[in-house]
Amino acid sequence: MTNDWKARLGMVYSTNPNFKYDTEEAPQIETLAPERQDLRVWLDRKQRGGKTVTLVKGFVGSDADLGELARLLKTRCGVGGAAKDGEIIIQGDHRDRVVEILAKAGYKCKKAGG
Repeated sequence: MTNDWKARLGMVYSTNPNFKYDTEEAPQIETLAPERQDLRVWLDRKQRGGKTVTLVKGFVGSDADLGELARLLKTRCGVGGAAKDGEIIIQGDHRDRVVEILAKAGYKCKKAGG
């Protein structure tokens, strides 16, 4: 048993001599195949200081796979961005290019939101 005290921060004390503390691990999200993904490509300007970004929403899978897809899109578009909270943020208005890249990679995607 590892002695990770941070995992037991909510535990106070147990008088049971046979007590074993179990930490709940989050289940791994299985990444769907590209043809089963239903992605939406949005244009967003809100809360970004007037800057325009392209958002890719609807990805179902692990954070590692999301990051890999974000890296592919950023490289092909030649811009910066990030992958967090289950969505990919690409700097600038690259909706047409992102939809084209995702379609070539086998993803089912659409432009959304105006």
